[in-house]
Amino acid sequence: MMRFNLAPEPAEFDQKVRQPGNAWLIKNPDSKKRPRDYWSAFKSDLANGFNNLCGYSVMYEPVGTVDHYFCCENHRHLTYEWSNYRYISGWLNSSKGTLDNRVLDPFEVGDDWFEIILPSLQLVLTDKVPPAERIRAEFTLKRLHLQNDERIMRQREEWYQMYLNGEITLEGLDKKAPLIARAVRKQQESGSIRY
Repeated sequence: MMRFNLAPEPAEFDQKVRQPGNAWLIKNPDSKKRPRDYWSAFKSDLANGFNNLCGYSVMYEPVGTVDHYFCCENHRHLTYEWSNYRYISGWLNSSKGTLDNRVLDPFEVGDDWFEIILPSLQLVLTDKVPPAERIRAEFTLKRLHLQNDERIMRQREEWYQMYLNGEITLEGLDKKAPLIARAVRKQQESGSIRY
């Protein structure tokens, strides 16, 4: 993971999402069904705010989902709030489920709390994780399968191999898989480059 910043709320978001959404909530105060999806109309704005990267895997995600960081089931009043949306891969959204702030927030995580180790491509915590956040960081790694799950490892391996094969520059890797690009730069700086 790395820090992302909240993009400005789109101009028509209040009119097209918040107002009709909150009206839906008022009409359905005790409804157990999922709230009506008005937010998907702004998924591309959210993706742009995340530079088309999944907020958890920190890799290019062309078909991500709108995650309610605080889930609709537990925090209905935040269902239609722009500040509650994160752009993430669908399978990671399913893994996160209703965990809410038991997992780290891409808007609050420290930019240097995680790093990719080469050549294994595993994601690990660094000593920069504050002691007060260490348990949550470890839980996030485990629950979201970010360390070395096959689904995420295959993605990392593909990006890293494209770089090694010269199919993508280091600058391109920065845009598509920035944590891998950081790992490559760290390896270059240490003089232990492996191909």
